[in-house]
Amino acid sequence: MPHLDPDRLVDLALFDSAAEPEESAHLDVCAGCRTEIGSLQHVATLGKETEELRDLPAPPESVWAGIAAATAEPVASVRPLPAARTDDGRRRRRRTPKWVPPFLLATAAALVAIAGTVTVVQLVDRPPAAEVTARATLSPLRGAPPAARGDAEVVDDDELRVDVSDLPLTNGYYEVWLIDPDDTSRMQSLGGLPADAEAVLPIPPGTDLRTYRLVDVSAEPHDGNSAHSGDSLLRGTLTS
Repeated sequence: MPHLDPDRLVDLALFDSAAEPEESAHLDVCAGCRTEIGSLQHVATLGKETEELRDLPAPPESVWAGIAAATAEPVASVRPLPAARTDDGRRRRRRTPKWVPPFLLATAAALVAIAGTVTVVQLVDRPPAAEVTARATLSPLRGAPPAARGDAEVVDDDELRVDVSDLPLTNGYYEVWLIDPDDTSRMQSLGGLPADAEAVLPIPPGTDLRTYRLVDVSAEPHDGNSAHSGDSLLRGTLTS
């Protein structure tokens, strides 16, 4: 679930900003944002101990270098701009509301920078989303309860995600197969399957899913025979 903008989290945590209805709804279900707000408020409380501190030391160069590396930007782009000068050469500082304590502004600025950097690093390091390339709805066959059902998805062309429910009780186990519907004697076993759970099973390298496009769930006895029992419970055809 995407988080609220880091600047907005600072507003909500430190400046008593009222949450919009959609923000309140998001916070009700997003533990990450609630934790972030709690952390901001905790740091602000600790910051009160340094309320009399007026001039904070400049961060070391390693801080800006780290942010630049994480964001793939030059150091000059991530370093804060110096205070603007007036026509007579004097520095002009941004005016801030008098009711905002200096320590709170310093805390908020630091936390926004940290939160923004962490968000960028997480986005850069996040693995690409899995691609579902084919799907099948698994319907009950003769011998299976009418309520039995299942779904199958091919993920990244090398895994089959199978989710089944309401299969009949068995003294053996359930097994997932890929079958050529044009010649049902040609099949490949993908592995065992829990009766009411989701499993992700590897597809053997080189499997042609245009040929082995029939997904089959069978009931198998513990007899040491690796061949299909002939007792199929669910079947469905993969389509892209």
